[in-house]
Amino acid sequence: MASSTTLTPHDLTILQKIADPESSPSASLLIVSSLPKDPDYPDPSIYSRITSTERQIISQIQINDALDAYRTALSQLNDLITAYPNYASARNNRAQVLRRIHGDTILIKTASQTSSSEAELNTAAQTILSDLTLAISLLSPLTPYSPLSPIAAKTLAQAYTQRGALFHLTAKQYSQQGTELRIEGKEKGWSVVEFEEAASRDFVMGGRLGNVVAREMAVLANPTAKLCGEIVRGAMREEYVGGVS
Repeated sequence: MASSTTLTPHDLTILQKIADPESSPSASLLIVSSLPKDPDYPDPSIYSRITSTERQIISQIQINDALDAYRTALSQLNDLITAYPNYASARNNRAQVLRRIHGDTILIKTASQTSSSEAELNTAAQTILSDLTLAISLLSPLTPYSPLSPIAAKTLAQAYTQRGALFHLTAKQYSQQGTELRIEGKEKGWSVVEFEEAASRDFVMGGRLGNVVAREMAVLANPTAKLCGEIVRGAMREEYVGGVS
């Protein structure tokens, strides 16, 4: 029996680019430090006031990880978003707080969610999706070549990565027989593969914006890329070892 030959780093790089063409450094977005930290609140004094309030809210749950602290933070984020509805970072953080309260499979109806009412869970699921989608819309550059500030890029990457994780985990849970979605909108009619593909697209964008976890997940979560990578990897191994198993 012939021994298996390890693929070279060059081979693995080729496979990665086949599976994830967006992984090329040329796909990175333009970051310009002189731009406003948030395009919707360019006034430094207003932005400083908003972020100061946000930091105070987030610091409470960093110190106290109890569920009550998250519910308090949720109430305060609700107030902040009411006052500044286009502040994307607060929407990203509210989505994260809601995921912490209700779990990462909030888009799916499960038996483990009995601690909250159906109405609360349905509202939470819809709020998470709408917050992340709006945060992405608010911060996305007008064109692929339009610049972003470092802070805006970081928040945008977090929103893409968080939504990608939500879709990815939903796909895993949704593949189990008998599960039901609790959301409305376009995602209501998605199949498992559509959730997987949406997760992969979000991870790709999060990776382009500098999120390391998103960059790694972009290939792992893409069903087409996984299949392509497995086929090409197998063909290359077969070429190296002469098809001997």
